[in-house]
Amino acid sequence: MRYLILGLGVFLGTHSVRIFAEGWRSAQIARLGEGTWKGLFSAVSLAGFVLLAWGFGQARLDPVVVWTPPSWLDHLAGLLTLAAFVLLAAAYVPGTRIKAAVGHPMILGVKTWALAHLFTNGQLADIVLFGAFLAWAIADYASSRRRDRVAGRTYAAGPVTRDVTAVAIGIVAWAVFAFWLHGVLIGVRPYG
Repeated sequence: MRYLILGLGVFLGTHSVRIFAEGWRSAQIARLGEGTWKGLFSAVSLAGFVLLAWGFGQARLDPVVVWTPPSWLDHLAGLLTLAAFVLLAAAYVPGTRIKAAVGHPMILGVKTWALAHLFTNGQLADIVLFGAFLAWAIADYASSRRRDRVAGRTYAAGPVTRDVTAVAIGIVAWAVFAFWLHGVLIGVRPYG
């Protein structure tokens, strides 16, 4: 469990610099240059991700069951993860009405993904992993929206076809992940 927690600290800590130390971040970018900053950020993030993934795998070898979720929550989690994939797609399709409405669909997608997994996983390692991502996403979303308000930033909405594109990409990506990749990468097949 300690490697999972250490990995979460490194990965989410790196991703929290903008939330808690925006001035320091800006000073480092000015001092190092944007390319060097992004390279260091990526390297530390990747190291944290590898550590948390390995730590999560190790923690699953000796599971501590905190609660047993009812099976009907699997259906709710499926719907929530579908929404999370659509939000993720909307973050990358320019000019969606989804982004215009929520501002930061990727972060909202992470919140939705983490909540869905908390509903259906009752082991301690699951609660630590998905609870940490949920807490981080709540803080990051609030911080990002606050920065938008201070800067007077709004997101333009393009034609509805962009939302249709984001929804289609999200559905396809969700299906590929739910029915195939989740089993290959995570070792759990949510849909047999």
